[in-house]
Amino acid sequence: MEHAGHNGAMRGSPELDEHLGSCDRPPEYATDTELGARVRTREARVRDAVLTDFRTAVRLRSGTTQRAADELRLYVVHRGSWTLQHSGSRLALLGGRFTVRRSAGLTGFEMSPQTAGATIALPAGAIGGPAGDKPVSGPAVTPEVRLLLAHASLLHDTIDELADHGVEAARNALVELTRGVVHHYVDDTEPTLAPALATAARELADQWLTHPELTPGLLARQLHVSIRTLNRAFAGTGESVAAYIRRRRLEEARRALAAGRPVSEVAARWQFADSSHFIRSFRRRYNQTPAQYARDR
Repeated sequence: MEHAGHNGAMRGSPELDEHLGSCDRPPEYATDTELGARVRTREARVRDAVLTDFRTAVRLRSGTTQRAADELRLYVVHRGSWTLQHSGSRLALLGGRFTVRRSAGLTGFEMSPQTAGATIALPAGAIGGPAGDKPVSGPAVTPEVRLLLAHASLLHDTIDELADHGVEAARNALVELTRGVVHHYVDDTEPTLAPALATAARELADQWLTHPELTPGLLARQLHVSIRTLNRAFAGTGESVAAYIRRRRLEEARRALAAGRPVSEVAARWQFADSSHFIRSFRRRYNQTPAQYARDR
């Protein structure tokens, strides 16, 4: 079994991070867990919150008799399946699903081969009110979950560079976004959420670059915010939403040209109006025509 810390470097260890096993000591793996199993995790600590990404190549089982800390925890599975054993019941999370629940009572878990996902753990009282008393589950593509995962991704990449006030703001935004997942509502006027909103929009745009109807308006609707709010989130990036979409399409088109695809085919796939439009856009960005670039490659 192998484990990776926050920097992603692999190091030998017989256990997953305790925030996966949810116990006061390393989880005890079942004897049918495959020997030599490789589990890769990445962790970021933000004050009293812990963010963990993980993936495992093989089937993995763990159980514990230790009482888990009383945390509010989001579990999300990107691919594969993750079964949580919780207070005598079993919850199977398949790829593309999430759940938020208190960790108290967790007695073990099981992951299928090639499972990848993430956890976000906060003190149970951080959200306030009765949040977490009743588990919340659903698809991981909801706007609230997209924003939360985008913020977590940003923190994994930047937490070591943040000053104390930045860490505090990041932690507060994490709490607000988790509250949004629990209550199905995010205050999109909160300025600290702008980086997460811009990141979520970019990730969504990258998935839909070949979609003929991809526009700033479509992204705003999918994220349940106004176009004005989305544009405001992008203002700090130095690039408008439309400019980001155009740049990314040109980047992908350039890769396709390097792979030998015809100019007309590339223009159509990446949603340029016609070959002439594509040639003009490509020349403005790369100072040469698509045909010249393809020949040079």
